[in-house]
Amino acid sequence: MAAIGEDITRLSAILITHEHSDHVSGLPVMARHKDVQAPMFLTRLTVPAIDFGECTPRVEPFQAGACFQIGDIEVQSFSIPHDAIDPVGFCFAAQGVRIGIATDLGYIPESIKFHLRRTDLLLLEANHDLDMLKVGPYPWSVKQRVMSRVGHLSNLVMSDYLLEDLSTTTAHLVLGHISELNNHPEIVRIIAQQALEQRGLDTRLAIAEQRRPSEVFQF
Repeated sequence: MAAIGEDITRLSAILITHEHSDHVSGLPVMARHKDVQAPMFLTRLTVPAIDFGECTPRVEPFQAGACFQIGDIEVQSFSIPHDAIDPVGFCFAAQGVRIGIATDLGYIPESIKFHLRRTDLLLLEANHDLDMLKVGPYPWSVKQRVMSRVGHLSNLVMSDYLLEDLSTTTAHLVLGHISELNNHPEIVRIIAQQALEQRGLDTRLAIAEQRRPSEVFQF
C-alpha cells in the first residue's frame, strides 16, 4: 500500500474470501496494529477458522451470498467452488462502476457467471498451465487438488470464459493468483490476449504479479 501512496491506517474495511494461509496470514499482524481500526468482513463459517491469537479485532460476520454496504460501496458476496470452509468472491458497485473478484475456484459455474456480468473491471484467476502442473514439482495429491473442481482455474478454463462469457462491458481485465511454479505471466498474457482478440474485444489486459502492486485503476 505504501508503494502506491496509500496508508494502511486509513482502510475502511478488510474483506476475506476464505481461510487459507496465503489469504489470511497477515490478519493477526493487522489485528495487533493499534492504528488499524478497519473492521474485518468474513463469512460466519470462516470466522472460527481464523486464529487471531490474543487479539480481538472488530469482525463483521456475514452470510455467504449476502449483500451489504461499506460506505458508498455496495458489496455482493457469492459462493465459489474451492476446498475451503465457506469461500466467497465479491462484486463491488459504486457510482455506476462495478468490479468483480473471483479467484481460488476450481471451475466457473453459471451462478458465478451471473454475478460477473456487466463488470467494468474483473480480477480473475489464471492459476496454472496444465502441462507445467503435470510435470512440476508438486506431489501428485496436490496436483489432483489443484486440478479438481474445488481447486484452481487453469489457463484453459480462463480462456474459455473469456471466449464465451466475458462481459463486453469489461473495460479492464486483471488476471491473477498465478502460480510461480506451474505457470508464467507471459503464457497467461498470450493466451488471454488471443481470446480477447478472437472475441473482438478491446478490453485492457493486466497481469497481477505476486511481488509488486498492480497499477491503480481509475474510472
